[in-house]
Amino acid sequence: MLKNKICSSRRELAETVTKWQLNGEKVVFTNGCFDLLHPGHVTYLEQAKSLGNRLIIGVNTDASVSKLKGEHRPIQSQQARCMVLAALESVDALVLFNEDTPKELIETVKPNILVKGGDYTIETIVGADFIMKNGGEVKVIPFLDGYSTTAIEERILKAKS
Repeated sequence: MLKNKICSSRRELAETVTKWQLNGEKVVFTNGCFDLLHPGHVTYLEQAKSLGNRLIIGVNTDASVSKLKGEHRPIQSQQARCMVLAALESVDALVLFNEDTPKELIETVKPNILVKGGDYTIETIVGADFIMKNGGEVKVIPFLDGYSTTAIEERILKAKS
């Protein structure tokens, strides 16, 4: 069941999204590292899913997480992160991406709604212009205060010393 949610290619995901949309379903897209899944992630993904019928996630590969967050990250492998995300009821599909941004992935998948967390504005969300130009919506969901992977990592490192 979990592996059925993890798409092996963008083309496979795009075909799935097209089928959903032809059935009248609204598809929501978000992306991120999701390194240590915490209540902030779970709440964010549930809120994202509530905006449509299906939620898909672009998950940064290990190489792209290291490039974004530093050599000490990711803490969990891309396979582990995908498996944990796939186990969430709110998640319908996910796919890995290795680029600096999910722009190409968004343009291939063509979701109805693009969502990012509270540290973004619509103007700073990669792919927002493409989505809006094609009749879609872009939403910013506020963060659940007190949760971040970086803060968890810092607490762990502090406890070790």
